[in-house]
Amino acid sequence: MKRQFIREILDVITADTISFAGGLPDADLFPLDAFKTAADRVLSEPASLQYSRSQGYAPLREKIAERYCAAGFETRAEEILITTGSQQAINLIALSMLPYGVTVELPAYLGALSAFRLAKVKTEGVALEHDGIAMTPLRRSIARTGAAYLIPDFQNPTGLRYSAAKRQAVAKAVLDADALLIEDAPYSELYFDHASLPISATMPERSFHLGSFSKILAPGLRVGWVRASEANLRRLLVVKEAIDLHTSTLDQRLIDAFWETEGLDRHLSSLRIHYRAKKNALSNALRTQLPDFVFDEPRGGMFLYGRLPGFDTKTLVNRCLERGVAFVPGSEFYPGTPALDELRLNFTHTDPAQMHRGVGLMADAYREQIVSKITGVARATA
Repeated sequence: MKRQFIREILDVITADTISFAGGLPDADLFPLDAFKTAADRVLSEPASLQYSRSQGYAPLREKIAERYCAAGFETRAEEILITTGSQQAINLIALSMLPYGVTVELPAYLGALSAFRLAKVKTEGVALEHDGIAMTPLRRSIARTGAAYLIPDFQNPTGLRYSAAKRQAVAKAVLDADALLIEDAPYSELYFDHASLPISATMPERSFHLGSFSKILAPGLRVGWVRASEANLRRLLVVKEAIDLHTSTLDQRLIDAFWETEGLDRHLSSLRIHYRAKKNALSNALRTQLPDFVFDEPRGGMFLYGRLPGFDTKTLVNRCLERGVAFVPGSEFYPGTPALDELRLNFTHTDPAQMHRGVGLMADAYREQIVSKITGVARATA
């Protein structure tokens, strides 16, 4: 099993590289002072360094459940399992709940594809349309796999948000097939206009709703969660106990103390304002410096995705790295036959000045490669 392209590229880029590659939050927006205060409070209690319950720290689970209820998705603390990042949640589900396979979006989140591959879970891909996954092939696929893994809010890698009509259609298809829905939602709080009710809210007994503090607080804490029925959580809990006993007590208590004293909403409001401005800066840089790039502007999340029609973006990566700029070619997000002319750009990590310079470097490499290709064709036909 090979490593993820994104993890490999993050290993080779330097501090001077302008990186659009990883899904990194803006480190300048980490609430450091608030976490220092929370750490002083938490570290005054010896229990913060002790073993804790496998299902997770109860006060944190209660806060997560209350947030679901406030959003219109009735949830109890007993229906929350704290995980070591939402990536672990995908691993737990892959290892315990998917005997026949799973249907995924195309293009798909790389981390999920890796988790399914490691657990030897068969995947079937269904293409995304402008408003969400294509329904006719989804219905056919989940009849075979019995499960769908979807990211309806600002999908990774495309940044797409499912329409209300498509969400209703997905829920009906999953219920009609007596299948399971794995709804991954690490970006759902990073909206630029309004929140959307999870698809899982209409089918709480047949769904797993995954959340993460990585994108909204800090990824280094490695804390995520699953919202599911108690019966389904018990199956995940058996596997989690075999893997790591429980998620870090200290990290869970740090987040709980931060939430207790600072709340989440003010911090999330700040993130949305900053990230929307960054998305606009990257969009403007692309339109002015790389006009051949075709894309739709995302309405939230962390990624901008598009195409250089007829151009193999994977051949562009090395030329860009030589110039000190990194991105991820879209071909990496396909488990089977890839689309060769797509690419993903992260807009949350770099500042607007870096974006402008980085897109300029990409445009230079793109033009150079086109000239090289034309020259090569001319020589071959001479």
